[in-house]
This record gives sequence, structure tokens and C-alpha cells, in this order.
Amino acid sequence: QVQLVESGGGLVQAGGSLRLSCAASGRTDTVYAMAWFRQAPGKERRIVAAISWSGDTTDYADSVKGRFTITRDNAKNTVYLQMNSLKPEDTAVYYCAADLRDRYSTAQAMGVLIRAHEEYDYWGQGTQVTVSS
Repeated sequence: QVQLVESGGGLVQAGGSLRLSCAASGRTDTVYAMAWFRQAPGKERRIVAAISWSGDTTDYADSVKGRFTITRDNAKNTVYLQMNSLKPEDTAVYYCAADLRDRYSTAQAMGVLIRAHEEYDYWGQGTQVTVSS
């Protein structure tokens, strides 16, 4: 199993910045990729950014490209989401998730990062990010 603990959410004014952290523990050797998702009230959970466990590959939702950066600290088994130029529409609960290695996955064999939340195996508890206008 993999345990994920998020931190770093809060209230910020539009144009401000926040950094979210996700510390992974347990069987991290089985992880293929990590991602941040977000879910606003009444809306679906959507991908924000993903990163391969090696850190070589990243992927971003169009809505956050150029503003958010996902990184990974190998030594600390921690994934970060640096969020700059925040907008009120970024307000949501942010979740960290882990996608485990699957030898039968064509996408993983091709080095593709998955965007569908149904494909992720472990989740953190979520952290609220609120951006005021």
C-alpha cells in the first residue's frame, strides 16, 4: 500500500501563490506516477498535473499551464505543486493521487501519464485551496 499526506492549502488572494506538498510512504517502489487533481463543489474531479515517479515526464491541464509547476523530490518521496498567478476559479479541494505500476497497461508502456481519476489507486485526504477575488 501507499500512503499519501497532503499539506499546504489555504486562503490566498487572486494573483497570489501557494505550494502544495504530498508526502508518499509505504510501497513507493510500486508507483508509476503521481498527480494532483482538484474538485470544486458540484463539479467532477479533474486532473491538474501529473509527474512520472522518475520525474522525467510531466503533464498539465490546459487551464494551469504556465501557472502551475509539478515537481518531485526523490530523497523525500514528496511531490509538490507550485501554484502561481492563482485565480478564483482555481478554488477547489486538491487531492494527491498515486498510479501504481501495471505491467498490462499500454499507456504506461508508452510512458504516458494518465489523466483519468478512475485509474489512480491511492489518494490523499485532500486540502482546500480558496482564492479570493
